[in-house]
Amino acid sequence: MSRRILIAGNWKMNTRAASAAALAKCIVDAVGNSSSVEVALCPPAVYLHVVAEATAGTPVEVGAQNLYPSDDGAFTGELNAAMLTDVGCRFVILGHSERRQLMGETDADVSKKLHAALAGNLVPIVCVGETLDQREANETESVIETQVRGSLEGLDEVRAAGIVIAYEPVWAIGTGKTASKEQAEAVHAFIRELLSQMFSPSVAEQIRIQYGGSVKPNNAEELLAQPNIDGALVGGASLKVEDFAAIIAAGQN
Repeated sequence: MSRRILIAGNWKMNTRAASAAALAKCIVDAVGNSSSVEVALCPPAVYLHVVAEATAGTPVEVGAQNLYPSDDGAFTGELNAAMLTDVGCRFVILGHSERRQLMGETDADVSKKLHAALAGNLVPIVCVGETLDQREANETESVIETQVRGSLEGLDEVRAAGIVIAYEPVWAIGTGKTASKEQAEAVHAFIRELLSQMFSPSVAEQIRIQYGGSVKPNNAEELLAQPNIDGALVGGASLKVEDFAAIIAAGQN
């Protein structure tokens, strides 16, 4: 089946209000009215409303970088799914390696957030990936399987079909190193087969699996041409209009 390419920009802790609005507007102009590729921008939480306003009425969607898996309550500093949809979010990134490493998030934490996102009508982008030490120890598949099974714990087939998984080798995030198209495709194919076992082959065929890890204009086309790579979760290059537009164009090709 044909899965629609999803190119999402993770702006991490970058931009300010004015630069976020300007960047979003430039990306909207670059995308135009094209609907062949789905595009999402994930700015810092304080600028979600700014980016939502800049993209309103356009094909460009908005996503958050995290959420807290509870309803309203005494959770100082946190944001829940209802708040994110209220300011215009459609997507939310969950379990990014930086949050796993720096904030100590576990697969169980990601699972709770996944279910909260789905209950709140958000599309979760669930991140998984191995470190350099794990890859060199030939543990990639076991690490990925543990993360996928743990992060999707309790998910049924109906809801599973609508999620997104982002394979982000930790050793390639912000390092300038990129998995070769063969390395990336091999892990994507492994994830797809794992999803087939966890749910069903038909559900696995519907789930989009993005690649993330130093995606740039010069490698986007060959990565996105792989049969099991359904988009990109882009970091640094999503902060540069020309680079991000070129990656989107690669997805359209």
